[in-house]
Amino acid sequence: MQPKILLVDDREDNLLTIETILETGGYHFVKATSGREALKILLTEYDFALILMDVKMPNLDGFETASLIYSREKLKHIPIIFITAHHYGEENIFKGYKAGAVDYIYKPINSDLLKAKVSVFADLYRKNHQLLVQEQKLIAINKSLEEEIKERKLSEEKVKTLNVELLRTIDGLEAANKELDRFAFLASHDLQEPLRRIFTFSDLLFSKYSKVLKGDGKLYIQKIQNAAERSQMLIKDILNISMLSSNKNKLVYSDLNTILTEVLSDMEENIKQKKAEIIAEKLPSLNVYPVLIRPLLYNLISNALKYSKDNVAPLIRIHAELPPNGTEIPSANNGSSRLPKYCRIFIEDNGIGFDQRYAEQIFGMFTRLHNNKTIEGTGIGLALCKKIVENHNGFISAKSKVNEGTTFIVSLPITAAEPVEIAKRESEKMA
Repeated sequence: MQPKILLVDDREDNLLTIETILETGGYHFVKATSGREALKILLTEYDFALILMDVKMPNLDGFETASLIYSREKLKHIPIIFITAHHYGEENIFKGYKAGAVDYIYKPINSDLLKAKVSVFADLYRKNHQLLVQEQKLIAINKSLEEEIKERKLSEEKVKTLNVELLRTIDGLEAANKELDRFAFLASHDLQEPLRRIFTFSDLLFSKYSKVLKGDGKLYIQKIQNAAERSQMLIKDILNISMLSSNKNKLVYSDLNTILTEVLSDMEENIKQKKAEIIAEKLPSLNVYPVLIRPLLYNLISNALKYSKDNVAPLIRIHAELPPNGTEIPSANNGSSRLPKYCRIFIEDNGIGFDQRYAEQIFGMFTRLHNNKTIEGTGIGLALCKKIVENHNGFISAKSKVNEGTTFIVSLPITAAEPVEIAKRESEKMA
């Protein structure tokens, strides 16, 4: 930057002399031939590094001009060096300092001394200017930081507000779900009574008037009973769905073989009717909700029986896979952050299968890939299975090919109790 210097002297030759001495310093000079002209210049310009001013001038001398200059707040920072041909006594020198002078230079002017003194004040001006620039930058940075902090606070407040609203929404949804489950339970429960009446009176109608009714009459009664039976199945599935959340209490360390045996016993008549072969290999013991595992196995085995091939006896294989022996299983006590290990249970069949692209779709509510009316079903069974597995923090998937059977894979998390069971099984094998 080029420091500005105001030269004030009533003689043009003196102004030219000073300018000539200082011209190599890279300064910008503004000249005034009187105190009044200097004051006029300072009305609009006040970014001077230094004022060099003659003391003895007509009308306003240097001391009076300096006093008027320093009466303005914006000009108090400009240093003034008086230039004089007289050696004043201490009293007049004090008067000059009191008027605002920072130094004196006597005529005839010593050029080296003038250069040195002006250079000092020019350097001070440059450094002050740099400090002002840095101060402005810091002010701008602080302002930017304040705005950023303000925006962050506003964002945090928005996030807090959204979290509160989200929690309220979740609470509302949970309440609505509970009310919906309660409604589904009550509605399904109340619907069973008229269905029982339909069954009862259709049976009475058939038994009393079967001889009187013609072929179409008997067929109509049979259709009424079939429709009532399908409605009863649908109500039963809806009840199972609505009772899922209320049936969860505490996980129970359960032998899955015992649960499977009970399920197969309940399905014995259907298995015999289908002439199905069930190959059930030994399953592990897991921490589960037994009341939910029963309908899970029931629905998956029932699904395998239902979608069997015509004139081919169903073959269903049930087996499980545990993680490799020696694998560390995380528990709540060891603080492990690794993903949990899973036991995979396979239910394989030799049925009609389906296109693999529908593997996700089949778990949707009321979804049926096969519209064959001869195959009973409500479209809720697999949706119920998915919800049961998710309630165990597991997942379910299916692999299938058309006419090549289907394999359902149920993955249930293994908790800390299971290593004991694994070790027990290994010791039994060794024995």
